[in-house]
Amino acid sequence: MRGRTLALSAVAVLLACYACASGAQAVAPDLKSVPTGKGWKGDVAATKLVDKDGRAAIEFDRDEQKVVWLDGFEFAGGVIEFDAKGRSAPPQSSFVGVAFRVENAVTHDAVYFRPFNFRAADPVKRSHAVQYISEPQWPWEKLREEKPGQFEKSIEPAPDGDAWFHVKIVVQKRQVSVFVNGAAKPSLTVNELSTRSGGSVGLWCNGYGLIANLKITPQK
Repeated sequence: MRGRTLALSAVAVLLACYACASGAQAVAPDLKSVPTGKGWKGDVAATKLVDKDGRAAIEFDRDEQKVVWLDGFEFAGGVIEFDAKGRSAPPQSSFVGVAFRVENAVTHDAVYFRPFNFRAADPVKRSHAVQYISEPQWPWEKLREEKPGQFEKSIEPAPDGDAWFHVKIVVQKRQVSVFVNGAAKPSLTVNELSTRSGGSVGLWCNGYGLIANLKITPQK
């Protein structure tokens, strides 16, 4: 128990030190311009600007993977925050998250969520709630087969699969930590598989998903 407390304290100190030491200014990209393609690249035609529960959000609803990313933006590391909402049913209908280290639609890293697994009765499915990938070398299928349980985890406490949830992703020193709904402990911590050190940041979705309030705090 003492070891767990110390580990959580270390994570909290890491985040506090990062926030103080970086001194970086947060960037809040204009999501309203995504469907127009102004300042964004990728399949912007697959997106729609909607108002959901008082949030100006980008909606995806295509049965295939879509990525849109900031044009001319470079992200070496830092913090990415956003609100997301998917749906709990039917299964395999909602995968939503963000991409980083983006070179193009097929070369990027991503952290995404499977809301239909958040509160699944099957513990194996619950353990597939949040996923890191590095495409094209490491898609989720290859990671699950060759590195099972390392790059996808459950979320505790489990969010409602039909409600908004807040995400903070810390990318620092080649490590990615994913915090959900203000939790002190990350739901997922992995070492980056990509050798890329820069690239853009974008929105990532397969199926139905909503993303709002994107904020990026680059490291200095």
